[in-house]
Amino acid sequence: MLETSARLLRLLSLLQTPRDWTGPQLAERLRVTTRTIRNDVERLRELGYPVHATPGVAGGYRLGAGAQMPPLLLDDEEAVAVAVGLRTAAGGSIAGIEEISLRALAKLEQVLPSRLRHRVNALHTATVAVPDRSPATVDAAVLTAIASACRDHERLRFDYLNHDGDESVREVEPHRLVHTRRRWYLAAWDPARQDWRSFRVDRIRLRTPNGGRFAPREAPGGDIAAYVTRGVTTAVIRHRATVRFHAPVEAVAERIWPDWGELEAADERSCLFHTGASSLDALAIHLGMTGLDFEVVDPPELAAHLREIGARYTRAAGTPAEPS
Repeated sequence: MLETSARLLRLLSLLQTPRDWTGPQLAERLRVTTRTIRNDVERLRELGYPVHATPGVAGGYRLGAGAQMPPLLLDDEEAVAVAVGLRTAAGGSIAGIEEISLRALAKLEQVLPSRLRHRVNALHTATVAVPDRSPATVDAAVLTAIASACRDHERLRFDYLNHDGDESVREVEPHRLVHTRRRWYLAAWDPARQDWRSFRVDRIRLRTPNGGRFAPREAPGGDIAAYVTRGVTTAVIRHRATVRFHAPVEAVAERIWPDWGELEAADERSCLFHTGASSLDALAIHLGMTGLDFEVVDPPELAAHLREIGARYTRAAGTPAEPS
């Protein structure tokens, strides 16, 4: 009986992977006959696991979705990953799932073996999360509805409040949800504007029902995450600048974030950096944080602003003491 139970658990673990298993493949993995596999599948069905069987050469067994959620089998690494993910979700940017995540985490930790519970607790104790001061939390139901429309290729209709506070009705072909800079964005094709657009999910108020189905398009540039990142960065740029760093391009690349701007090698000892920010102060901070010498190529306003900051810092440092 113990051998049969252990085999059923191993069979269930295999069926939970996202693929179809033929009877001979399962029999080979479990070192039993195909008849035993058929009997074990029937036992799993009696226990409430919806094991689907597809006939034919390309068919096989797969664990489907049932009316009730049966117990899941997780290996050690999967269990730790789920526990860490639930802790993260409890303090994330999706409204309404914090308490649910904590309840699920409590249930999981209750059944974790001692060795895994110690690993999860050690990771939690040694990790300090930076408080998220962003007020832009999104509703879990809205996020799920958008994700479903992306999956089913259904047009979305919604009211949208833009950065200036103007509201408009939009109908788009949703492509992907992108999470960056502690915010959720919907990347979509806008038929009315014949172009790609990104929308902050916390500013979306969905209308129902969804629109008709559409044929999915290729992501702009083949990378939807890069497209959204560029759009988010460009949206806050009020001042653009070009500076020359007195260091090789490889050395500068190690000191700046990729989405700060574009680097261009000038010669073996220097490079040009094309960047932008919402203010001259932000440009000065980002450039100063590199810890490298540079000179302003453009605009003259940035050079004047840096001179003003330099004079202010010099006054703050005071007059150096005379040597004794």
